[in-house]
Amino acid sequence: MQESAKISHSFGTHDGTFHADEVTACALLLLFKLIEEDKIKRTRDLDELARCEYVCDVGGEYNPGRKLFDHHQLEYQGPLSSAGMILLYLQESGVITAKEHDFFHWSLVMGVDAHDNGLELHGKGVATYSQVISNFTPIHYDVDAKVQNAAFFTALEFAKGHLERLWKRYQYTQSCRQTVVEAMNEYKDCLVFEKSIPWMDIFFEMDGAKHPAKFVIMPADQHWKLRGIPPTLEQKMKVRHPLPKTWAGLLGDDLRHVTGIDGAIFCHKGRFISVWETREDALKALELVL
Repeated sequence: MQESAKISHSFGTHDGTFHADEVTACALLLLFKLIEEDKIKRTRDLDELARCEYVCDVGGEYNPGRKLFDHHQLEYQGPLSSAGMILLYLQESGVITAKEHDFFHWSLVMGVDAHDNGLELHGKGVATYSQVISNFTPIHYDVDAKVQNAAFFTALEFAKGHLERLWKRYQYTQSCRQTVVEAMNEYKDCLVFEKSIPWMDIFFEMDGAKHPAKFVIMPADQHWKLRGIPPTLEQKMKVRHPLPKTWAGLLGDDLRHVTGIDGAIFCHKGRFISVWETREDALKALELVL
């Protein structure tokens, strides 16, 4: 690609049909304010691309130092698409940490890379993020460039919103770290939280697989829940200690009759969670279970 004067905060990618990898690469750069939306150019004209600060999924070159991120050329045999290349660039350039890179990789970008490289495995009835992005492309194949570009920016808005929410959730979860650590240090059989927080990821990050706690108690809307803790983060659908079989699927009066607890509301038939009127009710239920 011939060198030319670069337009700061600009982004170039190919025109025509778009895919999840360049849409996500673009959205990541927008998320971290490295490009501006009104400086996004969709073209295969090498002279126009040469004026873009970032070029993704086109151009035939992978060179992070020159901000070129294509994966289609024979010289590149790695597993990344332009999305994974940009994510790695964000880490290597210090925009995000290695831990933050891993979060985005495992929660989204790994699947985008796999899909774009033909490695994605999924079953019937499963719609992946990459498939959802593909559904933004125009239905008819013979539409003009204006329609394709409009569809690209609609898909980009969706992708950017999704990434923003992932990022905010991650930051919020990390902000609860100290609360989770204190509970892990204070409690043995059951972690008790005075407000509803995302605890599970931090719990297992802090070696929760070796922690003896079997349950968590915390507020749930206007009530309180007693929830079983999984053996590991990868086994979220299992619990270390299920709730009693006699509670399974019971509601209101039926659960009150079996437990003798006036504030009984609900126990899931899977015996991993139950809901109670007050904190004290949830603690009483814990006593019965243990």
